[in-house]
Amino acid sequence: MFSISKNRNINYYFFKFIVYAILSILGLIVSFPFLWMFSTSFKTLEEATTPSLWLIPSQWQWENWIRVFQFAPFGKYFFNSFLVAGIVTLAVCINSILAGYVFARLKFPGKPLFFAIIMATMMVPFESVLIPNFILISSLGWYNTYFGLIVPWCANAFSVLLIRQSFMTLPNDYYESAQIDGCGHFSFLFYLAVPFIKPALITVALFTFLNSYNSLLWPLIITADEAKRVVQVGLTVFSGDAGVRVNLLMTASTIVALPTIIIYLIAQRYFFQESIRVGLKG
Repeated sequence: MFSISKNRNINYYFFKFIVYAILSILGLIVSFPFLWMFSTSFKTLEEATTPSLWLIPSQWQWENWIRVFQFAPFGKYFFNSFLVAGIVTLAVCINSILAGYVFARLKFPGKPLFFAIIMATMMVPFESVLIPNFILISSLGWYNTYFGLIVPWCANAFSVLLIRQSFMTLPNDYYESAQIDGCGHFSFLFYLAVPFIKPALITVALFTFLNSYNSLLWPLIITADEAKRVVQVGLTVFSGDAGVRVNLLMTASTIVALPTIIIYLIAQRYFFQESIRVGLKG
């Protein structure tokens, strides 16, 4: 009996070791491009342009991290990126809360049709509305302005859908009890409903911020000078007729990626919590 139990323990730990070994190898494969980017940020231009998978630089070029800010005004780029991404995230969260609550709790004529139209916009490729958006923004006089960078992205269908589904998980008894106590729609929404869906709201904020912060094509065509450029557009300054300054480009890319990594690490608990809750609901 003791021998059987011992064999089971050995098999269990061996299986656990195999699983962790496979996961570690896969994790290394997935993270290798990021490790290569980080290590290349400390290499010379000659070493960075030499094809090699070796991560440790032969000579550590710490000055690369200073030269990036001397080469281009990345301080201004970061300010623009955080300003645009922050306002867009706030606007999307507010719009998604209001629209999600309306489609989840209120009854009005044509509700299914309006919701279907909003959801249908998720099927429209960004490239197909790029030129109409550009013409509209230019006709409003918002070319090369913060309004042109922010206003077109202040709402999206996916966020409305996610918030609506979260509101629908809220028991009707909560709303009925609030009505008995004289609580109106706005009071119920902001004092009871919104705290209940906090994981979903943080997920929406995380996705919206990352999408806005990582946007390149729209800021590239809607801005004309460095005063309105964002960090993703700023990365293009390291490519020119003389070639690509790979070591400085990787340094700038590492600096640009750090805020998104930090924000994700802070918000991942709520993100996974919402994923599990939605998965259990089916």
